[in-house]
Amino acid sequence: MVEQKEPLYMDPNKPLEARVDDLISRMTLDEKISQMTNDAAKIEHLYVPKYNWWNECLHGVASAGVATVFPQAIGIAATWNIELMDEISRVISDECRAKHHDAIRRNKRRIFLGLTFWSPNVNLFRDPRWGRGQETYGEDPYLSSRMGVSFVKGLQGDDPKYLKLVATPKHYVAHSGPEPDRHTMDLKVSKKDLYESYLPAFKACVQEGKAVSVMPAYNRLNSEPCGASKPLLEDILRDELGFDGYVVSDCGALTDIFQNHKVVETPEEASAMAINAGMDLFCIGLITVRKKRVVWKWIKGAVDKGLLTEEKIDESLKRLFTARFRLGMFDPPELVPYAQIPFEKNDCEEHRALALRAARESIVLLKNDNNILPLNKNMKSIAVIGPNADDLDVLLGNYNGDPSRYTTFLQGIKNKLPKTEILYTKGCALTNKSTEGFEEAIEIVRKSDIAIVVLGISHLYESEEMMASESEAKGDRVHLDLPGVQEDLLKELHSTGTPIILVLTSGSALSVNFAKVNIPAIIQAWYPGEEGGAATADVIFGDYNPAGKLPVTFYKSVDQLPDFLDYNMEGRTYRFFKGEPLYSFGYGLSYTKFHYSNLQLSSNKVKTDENISVSVDVENIGKISGDEVVEVYVSNKTASIRVPIRELQGFKRISLNSGEKKIVTFTLTPTQFSIINEDGKRLVEPGNFGISVGGCQPGYSEDGKNIVEGDFVVVGEIIHL
Repeated sequence: MVEQKEPLYMDPNKPLEARVDDLISRMTLDEKISQMTNDAAKIEHLYVPKYNWWNECLHGVASAGVATVFPQAIGIAATWNIELMDEISRVISDECRAKHHDAIRRNKRRIFLGLTFWSPNVNLFRDPRWGRGQETYGEDPYLSSRMGVSFVKGLQGDDPKYLKLVATPKHYVAHSGPEPDRHTMDLKVSKKDLYESYLPAFKACVQEGKAVSVMPAYNRLNSEPCGASKPLLEDILRDELGFDGYVVSDCGALTDIFQNHKVVETPEEASAMAINAGMDLFCIGLITVRKKRVVWKWIKGAVDKGLLTEEKIDESLKRLFTARFRLGMFDPPELVPYAQIPFEKNDCEEHRALALRAARESIVLLKNDNNILPLNKNMKSIAVIGPNADDLDVLLGNYNGDPSRYTTFLQGIKNKLPKTEILYTKGCALTNKSTEGFEEAIEIVRKSDIAIVVLGISHLYESEEMMASESEAKGDRVHLDLPGVQEDLLKELHSTGTPIILVLTSGSALSVNFAKVNIPAIIQAWYPGEEGGAATADVIFGDYNPAGKLPVTFYKSVDQLPDFLDYNMEGRTYRFFKGEPLYSFGYGLSYTKFHYSNLQLSSNKVKTDENISVSVDVENIGKISGDEVVEVYVSNKTASIRVPIRELQGFKRISLNSGEKKIVTFTLTPTQFSIINEDGKRLVEPGNFGISVGGCQPGYSEDGKNIVEGDFVVVGEIIHL
């Protein structure tokens, strides 16, 4: 009897490429096509298990039951802490792996249980009206890039052979609302804006983070659907950026190509157009057998009509199975280090502690008149008012998991002061116009020593197109004010004379003009995750010194913004906005004071191909210890073309005890003082540059002590990078 030889692809000692090629060579065309939707079919005779590619982990494992819920992405960005992001992403990937292997042991292979994740969202948050801006790292390409790279690396791990997970930066590229138009709109974006603003975070995630997957946007860019565009997927992503992973469509985007964008007439043409342009995998939405059969017929029909070749399908299959092999899916579990992560890692106390730390670091103190904060813990009575004070939704944001335990703002205050009388009422609803609860709220506030009022919005008001049940624009916002009668309630409570601490929840900018003038203390809490209430109470009562900084500009009014549909960057974000903001990008207060001095440049004159070193002394001149985010901005004063007013080009979050001084050093490369011309080409030209280092942007210093400025000159010939 002849012993049957094990197929090459099953041998973990063979080269990866040979294994992938061997497996694909054994598949029929129908079997190959069955692997090109997110619910990939089982191929029994080849021992290929069923696999669902769709999973989410924006700020914790989403939609898969109990998991640690960290602050929403915009809140993590507000920490300006790359090391913290690394810790968060590693914890998320631990929980992802733990859940996956538990599911496999129970033979569960459904949606949201795999190892391929459609996160992070690194779109530029160019307009605060966009409901999904909360999923991003804000309005700055540099901050978004640093956060995105750290997240991708933390998810994918550092093993030389195996991937921990697959990260998928999305939505490539230039996608940021309006939500209702995403399936039909054709964005007009110049090469300059594309390379200067919209593309950098994707570039960084691919080139530095080594992201294994990318998801294109629904919309068209300059008349071509993003998911079926050779210029985007081949010329830029693969050829220029060197991406060698797989491309996955957003859900239902294949249908958009012929049905909504109408760039072709038939689904077969759309399938061929996308795959020929570089698309490898189609999300067909929530899975039904009918949907899978329909998409299979479209792709098969494209082959039958000569629009698509089997060789092109093989290219996609090779990229898809390379990822699955690198995840260890065809190897014995004992060979895969990440397969050993125990299920008990999920939602463990260590992870909950990190969620609390992240929430603390994300909080931004916007106002603190006369140092009213932190509050004394010996108060006899405190009123807690607001629709968001005792609400789970405002902790979680969107694309979230389910915390086994959570602490609302009300509960956080109660836990902090168990002997103090805490009086609570909502006062009003999130969005409706009823003032029915005003009277009770006013009565409670009048008989309290102080009022903590929790207002703002939630993911029910700003979110993805089909998820925001209380939105006025299918997920987007039509204004930046507090919705419903929240500001009316705030004004009534203010008129009582009782001091008010205002806590805001949101994933985007709020135009709280009345509060800025009249309310003594304002805290921006974002959607702070499962321990958001505990973290906020820590800040209010002085057990944590806030140090978060805004990753977005807070505008005075929507009237300061260009048209929502206009993707020209002129007038948008702190880089191009020439008006006066309510609160500036990079802004955030502390309970202590920092003094910046002794700005040193390695040279005041550098050549176009040279680095420049920047150092500064930062001293805590206040009475308590605290963190400070040191921000570096560069402005090109003599550029030959339009350039940003200033650009963030470095930041570090440091800790300083009272009286402690540290020297903080940065290195700027030629890329960081380069410009993008109208052809989208990056170059360094001679000229004069301004540099500022401090705890905020130049021009927004509270007392002049928390920023220093200098200049340097670039000399020599123009170089192209």
